[in-house]
Amino acid sequence: MNDAAETGANNDYEQVFYSASDGLRLAARDYGRGRPGTENHAPVVCLAGMMRNSADFHDLALILSKSEAAPRRVICFDYRGRGLSDRDKDKSNYSIQVETDDLLAGCAALSIHHAAIIGTSRGALVIHVLAAMRPGIMSSAILNDAGPAIEGTGLAQIMAYHDRLKQPSSLSDVAETMKGLQGTAFSALSNQDWRDLAEGSFEERKGKVVPRFDRALVDMLHDIDLNVPLPTLWPQFDGLRNIPLMTIRGENSSLLTQETVEEMAQRNPDMEVHIAKGQGHAPLLHVGELPRAIAAFLRKAEKK
Repeated sequence: MNDAAETGANNDYEQVFYSASDGLRLAARDYGRGRPGTENHAPVVCLAGMMRNSADFHDLALILSKSEAAPRRVICFDYRGRGLSDRDKDKSNYSIQVETDDLLAGCAALSIHHAAIIGTSRGALVIHVLAAMRPGIMSSAILNDAGPAIEGTGLAQIMAYHDRLKQPSSLSDVAETMKGLQGTAFSALSNQDWRDLAEGSFEERKGKVVPRFDRALVDMLHDIDLNVPLPTLWPQFDGLRNIPLMTIRGENSSLLTQETVEEMAQRNPDMEVHIAKGQGHAPLLHVGELPRAIAAFLRKAEKK
């Protein structure tokens, strides 16, 4: 059994560490545990994008965990090789299947048996794998700007984006570069949002600005052959039919097309769709109307 191995104190959340099945030390943020009222509502599990980590969900987690009407425990995981989780010497373990297994180990360690799962980008793909492996762990699911079919042009933009951020000189440089590359697609973001994104992606260590993710992940992106069609996950998506489902698409997303969302809605007429105005790939979930829409969806899902 994987037990939570260590807990660090924070005013807003508990920093928890646990062991994967292969012994790698993995991390998660646990918001609202023990808060009165959380026992009456399904916990929320948040899964980040490929190079992202638990910090992406900080503002949303505070909103959901401190809600007066429906306080929830919110657990945000760092995949292996990201955030505070250990880097893996075997780069082949940076796979969606292994990361799904790690998630299940984390849920067992933290006594999470049934939860609403929010997955951003790669996290949405993990939800598809869960639909095939362990659908019963999901009380509901939110796919944030990724679905059963993703566009190669979107992946190419992500590659180019990270290539431009190889050797930043400061966190301010990171924020300015991010805004310069994506500011048009993300007109809804404030300067503070760009700063938060920068600090969530990089940190200053011994006078250098270093990523909060294993650089091998960027190399793995470059190994993808974008000249051949990318695999799809339509059978796995169909496995979500019996689970309350919401899909969020960035208005300016290049990874999840409107045509794909329309096909998803055709296959699952009960799926809710929300467009994140003024955002591209992938929407920040604390911006604009998204917190309200997410909270409303979670409340509605509990009544089904």
